[in-house]
Amino acid sequence: MTSTTTAGRPQRSWLSRLIRELWFQVVLAAVLGIAVGILAPGLGENLKPLNDWFISLVKMIVIPVVFCVVTTGIASMDNLRKVGRIGGKAIGYFLVLSLASMLIGLVVANIFQPGSGLHVDPSSLNADDVPKTATEHATFAGFVSSLIPASLLGAITGDAILSALMVSIVFGVALNMAGEEGAPLTRGIKALSDVVFRIVGWVMRLAPLGTFGALATVVATYGAESLKQLGYLIILFTATCIVYVLVVLCAIMRACRLSLFGLIRFLKAELLVALSTCSSEAVLTQLVRKLEILGIGRPVVGIVIPSGFSFNLDGSAVYLTMASLFLAQAMGIDLSWQQQLIMVGVMMLTSKGTAGIAGGAFIVLASTVTAVGHIPLAALSLIVGIDRILNEGRVFINVLGNAVAAIVIGAWENDFDTEQARVVLHSRTTTPPQGELDTAKVGAGK
Repeated sequence: MTSTTTAGRPQRSWLSRLIRELWFQVVLAAVLGIAVGILAPGLGENLKPLNDWFISLVKMIVIPVVFCVVTTGIASMDNLRKVGRIGGKAIGYFLVLSLASMLIGLVVANIFQPGSGLHVDPSSLNADDVPKTATEHATFAGFVSSLIPASLLGAITGDAILSALMVSIVFGVALNMAGEEGAPLTRGIKALSDVVFRIVGWVMRLAPLGTFGALATVVATYGAESLKQLGYLIILFTATCIVYVLVVLCAIMRACRLSLFGLIRFLKAELLVALSTCSSEAVLTQLVRKLEILGIGRPVVGIVIPSGFSFNLDGSAVYLTMASLFLAQAMGIDLSWQQQLIMVGVMMLTSKGTAGIAGGAFIVLASTVTAVGHIPLAALSLIVGIDRILNEGRVFINVLGNAVAAIVIGAWENDFDTEQARVVLHSRTTTPPQGELDTAKVGAGK
């Protein structure tokens, strides 16, 4: 009897540890949410506030995290030229990857022709089905205006990541130049950072509730009907996302001599939350903490991740070109290669103008359709119903791609502990325990 009890203890201990893992709770909540959406659609539609509340809580804490991480990272630098160097390298990397992603989507759509054969009559389309937000096209002037907050403190208390990032950089540079006089304030912000990350931990424990509400609502609202109507586009886009991860991102990680699958395993909780809530912002704070644990210096993480979530949206880039050609093919419009390349150029510009806007990829698509003029705006009504489903692949690549970007820029800047990263990626099959927050603090001091 004693041996039976003893033999049973490890199993109970393993199960209890598994239940406490955030990623497992998210998976369990996703399964339950899908089940509720199928079996009780009426109830599922009413669970949308759960996801809305979780996203609101995340947005509440995102700006303070950006401010603390960026400001302390820059304030602690020995050489301010490093800020511009990191930013320049990050922007260059973002532009190259965005262009490559758009061209991949373009090639796939031209080869497999997902919209051909639909023969949609333009007169049968209803422009009222297109969300009003999609017609609010962004301009370069509007984008620059979004960088400038109404007040210095307003950027820190608001919800605009780009203006908060700009103010944080300026504040960090000023603290760095202030030297000893600014040291007390720098120490105060570092102490605030510890408090903010503790709040982040509390908020992320609610991720399963957000996941449950999000998936229950989506399944109840759309069911399987949208999948039947536009299944080929969904399958093709999903397959393209998988190939992009396995080929492009895997090649980049191999060049860094690290394992992409190890990184996915290390970030599985964040990737699952992003997938279920379809929000990159939902994991920004946790991603910053985990990348510091991985061995990337705080200055690199603080600049690359917030800016990457606005400019390095590779999943959205793949979606834009594939969706545009799908609409053209469905309408029977034959776009030449010259027209397609012009369309890519327009997307490269408009995608930066909608940085940080909810549903930004759909707005960019609408802006491009209007600017190029070859496809009627009402054609967007064809994919409104499945945009939420397509957003799954977009968000996954956006989050994973920005993590890879931080590793690349960190290695490029010699501000990345490769040996620590190898240890973490090869030994961690679960989310790092709370005690590893101390490791993150060590990384923050780089």
